[in-house]
Amino acid sequence: MASKLLTKSKYVNGLQCLKYLWMLFHEPESVGDPDASTLHTFEQGHLVGELAKKVFPEGVNIPPDDFMGNIRRTKELLKQRKTVFEAGITTGKIYCRLDILKPVNDDEWDIIEVKSSTKIKDVDIEDVAFQKHCCRQAGLEIRNCFLMHIDNSYVRQGEIDPKQLFAIEDITERVADAVRSVPDKVDMMLEVIAAKDCPDIAIGQQCENPYECLVEGCKDFLPESNVLELYRGGQKSFELLNDGILAICEIPDGFKLSSIQQIQQTCVSSGQPYADPAQLKSFLDSLQYPLYFFDFETFSTAVPPFDGTHPYQNIPFQFSLHVVKSAASPPEHFSFLADGTADPRPGLLAALKKWLGKSGSIIVYNQSFEKRVLEDLGEAFPEYKSWVKGIVGRFIDLLQPFRSFWYYHPAQKGSASLKAVMPALTGKGYDGLGISNGENASLEFFRVTYSDVPEEERRRVRQDLEKYCGRDTEGMIWIIRAIGELT
Repeated sequence: MASKLLTKSKYVNGLQCLKYLWMLFHEPESVGDPDASTLHTFEQGHLVGELAKKVFPEGVNIPPDDFMGNIRRTKELLKQRKTVFEAGITTGKIYCRLDILKPVNDDEWDIIEVKSSTKIKDVDIEDVAFQKHCCRQAGLEIRNCFLMHIDNSYVRQGEIDPKQLFAIEDITERVADAVRSVPDKVDMMLEVIAAKDCPDIAIGQQCENPYECLVEGCKDFLPESNVLELYRGGQKSFELLNDGILAICEIPDGFKLSSIQQIQQTCVSSGQPYADPAQLKSFLDSLQYPLYFFDFETFSTAVPPFDGTHPYQNIPFQFSLHVVKSAASPPEHFSFLADGTADPRPGLLAALKKWLGKSGSIIVYNQSFEKRVLEDLGEAFPEYKSWVKGIVGRFIDLLQPFRSFWYYHPAQKGSASLKAVMPALTGKGYDGLGISNGENASLEFFRVTYSDVPEEERRRVRQDLEKYCGRDTEGMIWIIRAIGELT
């Protein structure tokens, strides 16, 4: 029955895109499944929700799996004026389930929405406004609305303290403003759902905001090297689309592009890469042997996993290090991959200090990330703090030549990431690897380390992790060699 109603989640989908909403009801097969990262986010949200309930020990939980049973039990508990978790409210053609509904005064209620994020977002206000509208339609008087979210200043020491983990913010006024337009939005969405034809919605920034849209095929009309691949195109890309300009090579001469975007357009039009040999040579000249090609892999969770960690802190569990002692020396490879469920940071730091020499350039890709992780490690383990400071001072960021467009190949499709640059410049990439990007590396490590999986599968994933992280640092060597050939 719930699938026929305008639920809270579908209301949010409709705010994002009415085509998305229509598809969910009429062509659900055209809506893709959430990816592994999204599923992990859902799991984190469920864990956070369970911890939030502990802040209200008087609350009664209603299992949400039985739709009609949830509705009936909600009505019973509301009559008893109980604090209710997962209360199901349905009226007419709308339905919502509330994280926490708390009785106040004689006949009023407070809505407490729980989020695993660390701050209030606009979509959260719309979410709670829909809940308030549903409650009002069902005859409940709502006093105040609150958002209960993760406090990222919380530092774990021992068992998780839910009262310290969460921040509770009063969003009553913002919800009051938003709820005024909810009835009209609901009526409009119900009309869309009832319509035989799908609304014609052009692609735009709503395709990725506030969430990645799962409707498939909306961008199939775009050609190769289309304007959405324009480097930092943003609103400019959609202006071009609205004017009927689909390909980068079709952008008219009078259209204002940055100098970097102009390089990209020239490369796309000619099919040839661009290089600034002088800048590239200057970059190479800044390198001092021995060269250390270095890369971290990390995971993060909403609930801090170890003492001394805070929510969403990047916890390094793996590194790859290729060392080139001189221009004529073959690279040596060193690596670390945490084993077991204990805090991986002490072992990782000890291994890194052992293999990182006292001089020479440390080459990373996007140094802000590695720098932040290392500085967090220095704070957590003060005996390494001065060492970390020296290490960070030797960093050379291999991203710089590509972010600055000292080199650009049209195959990069507007991206300066390692995953785009390596195959474009060297002809080699991540094909054939069981893990091919950092996000999957984090999720797979977390899955096989902190959940029950067969030993054979665990071994296979760990081998894939070693190959993937090693490819990152080996690829940086290939890139340096390719730059040398260009100069």
